[in-house]
Amino acid sequence: MPLHSSAAEHIRDLGDYVSASPSSFHAAREGARRLTAAGFTGLDELQPWEATAGKFYVIRDGALIAWVTPGDAGPITGFNILGAHTDSPSFKLKPKPTTGRFGWLQAGVEVYGGPLLNSWLDRELQLAGRLVMLDGTQHLTATGPMLRFPQLAIHLDRAVNEGLTLDKQQHMNPVFGLGDPGGEDLLAVLAERVAGDGASVDPAEIGGYDVVIADTQAPAVFGVRSEFFASGRLDNLSATHAGITALIAHADASDGGSAVPGESSPIAVLAAFDHEEIGSASRSGACGPVLEDILVRISDGLGASASQRRQAFAASFCVSADAGHAVHPNYAERHDPVNRPVLNGGPLLKINANQRYATDAAGAALWARLCGEAGVPFQEFVSNNVMPCGSTIGPLTATRLGIRTVDVGVPLLSMHSAREVCGVEDPHRLARVTELFFAAAAHA
Repeated sequence: MPLHSSAAEHIRDLGDYVSASPSSFHAAREGARRLTAAGFTGLDELQPWEATAGKFYVIRDGALIAWVTPGDAGPITGFNILGAHTDSPSFKLKPKPTTGRFGWLQAGVEVYGGPLLNSWLDRELQLAGRLVMLDGTQHLTATGPMLRFPQLAIHLDRAVNEGLTLDKQQHMNPVFGLGDPGGEDLLAVLAERVAGDGASVDPAEIGGYDVVIADTQAPAVFGVRSEFFASGRLDNLSATHAGITALIAHADASDGGSAVPGESSPIAVLAAFDHEEIGSASRSGACGPVLEDILVRISDGLGASASQRRQAFAASFCVSADAGHAVHPNYAERHDPVNRPVLNGGPLLKINANQRYATDAAGAALWARLCGEAGVPFQEFVSNNVMPCGSTIGPLTATRLGIRTVDVGVPLLSMHSAREVCGVEDPHRLARVTELFFAAAAHA
């Protein structure tokens, strides 16, 4: 299918994607569903891969890797990679999760990543993730609205508006019902609400689970001119969705030939990793082997030797797409005094002298060229010198694989809130530039 023709169409589809993706596992599966509908073939890592040219994807836990290998690809063909991540800051269900007291049923949870704790108070929340059975089969589950972190009334804390302090252990225990914890089994509830083909799940057969809390409020466009988009998990499903949309559009538009005489077309890759919010150190995270495993197997299918594979990596480029900060009008002193990105001002080019972002001059030039060709404005982001700078999968990918990398992203307000805000134009612009990048001679 073609790339969405308008920002409004893209933002509606982004809202549908976020709503279908309350956990990283759901985000990977929903991405795979969309790719399958567009003619991509899912591959099993346990099986040999015989195909070379074509459209493919692999799911590893909560990560999704998808690619388009053109018909003219050879052993030294480079990879144009859009890197993103499927996870978001939240809370993860602990072992023995059914707790409570004083007649309340509560869920035992552990903080996942760095959520803005106060933003999760007094919201209707759900549990979502995967259940792994004793026989190894896996099921996705999502409860719908079921939980809430109830805030203490102001009558019982008169100083709350002078400073709210939340203890992660004492105060962040959501309620999900009334009754005796000994007579309720939260895992049984999760088993009842398994998604899919009506499979019956026996809670006694659940051997393990990766389940997080997600907001259930529907995404919404708002603002005096409908210029804003509010949603959970925009960090970083905004970039994952842009990558999926752009890769499908690229595959539909590709004719298997190179736009540069004498050169093969690049192999377009979407790498949507899991666990970025907690450091990426996992088998499905950017510090792990998942991307290298897939690239090596693609190269093997093209007959590459170890030396030729290194040539291919040297000819490759990664655009690390993760959300960034727009200037906050009430906290302008927290931002760089000169570089102050705004919503709907275009995607960010993220720069840090200490390589917390992987952007260098070559990456900046590539991004400027692609945005110019797409007719898309972009904005530069750099942190205030006295504020710590976050990081992304960009430096990790560059370090692990030696592939040149540039960091970009959609500007947000309220990053790591249960409900973040972006401009309605910027996700569509990111997708447009990404589609061009997938076909570009990145080293030109």
